[in-house]
Amino acid sequence: MIMTTSTQVDGRTTARTIGVVKGSTIRAKHIGKDIMAGFRNLAGGEITEYTQMMAEAREEAVKRMVEDATSQGANAIIGMRFATSMVMQNAAEVLAYGTGVVLE
Repeated sequence: MIMTTSTQVDGRTTARTIGVVKGSTIRAKHIGKDIMAGFRNLAGGEITEYTQMMAEAREEAVKRMVEDATSQGANAIIGMRFATSMVMQNAAEVLAYGTGVVLE
């Protein structure tokens, strides 16, 4: 599956636009990670526990977006973006979205 943040794929022609494709996941903080993050917050610097959690969330959201695109018949995703939002205290959604297209 070709994915790009641009609105076209160089050297390829868009034969058909499928429409919006998306994938999301909601992740909550883990008490063990919260304790370690609290210690890191006191000392300053990167909170690696949360960096890893958000990286995993992005990977899962992309995987689900690709599954959505494939199920709709797309072979590429253009204009790909991420969005995040807090859905409740200590839980965030990561959304991956773009436009599914069929490239020649």
